[in-house]
Amino acid sequence: MHTTIQKWGNSHGIRIPKQLMDALDLRESDRVEISRHKDVITIRKAAKRHRTLEERMADYEGSYEFSEWDTGSSVGNEVL
Repeated sequence: MHTTIQKWGNSHGIRIPKQLMDALDLRESDRVEISRHKDVITIRKAAKRHRTLEERMADYEGSYEFSEWDTGSSVGNEVL
């Protein structure tokens, strides 16, 4: 498969054909990782960044209702 490097503003870009995007399950705005080894350029889908607890809680819109957790009765030598 061939494509062309094109100038976009002060950078350059490569158009990825739709068939390849579909085969790799890539979508517009997906983050990718680009690496170079000698004369080979590799583009791969970036691993999802884990959100911090603060980022996750910022999206939370519900309320938290605390309730005791019943662990059952002791069945052996558990220390309480």
